Amino acid sequence: MPITVDIDVMLARRKMSVGELAERVGITPANLAVLKNGRAKAVRFATLAALCEALACQPGDLLRWEPEDAEDAEDAEDAEGC
Repeated sequence: MPITVDIDVMLARRKMSVGELAERVGITPANLAVLKNGRAKAVRFATLAALCEALACQPGDLLRWEPEDAEDAEDAEDAEGC
C-alpha cells in the first residue's frame, strides 16, 4: 500500500507505549496495532486528530505517501488482465 504509517516512530520519539497511547486516544490496543502496522483500510479523522493530540504532532508525522514499486504496479496490471 502506498500509504505508510509511522506511529511507531512517534511512539519511540515520545517514549510512549502502545497501551498508553491507546488509552489516551480512547481505542483498544488491538485497533491501534492494526493501524500502526499498516493493516487498516481507513482511519477516522477524529481518531487521527486524537492521535495527533496525544503525540503532539501533525498528521504528516504519522502518515506518508510512497509510490508503489514499479514491479508491484506491473504485477497488478498483469492480474487485472487475467
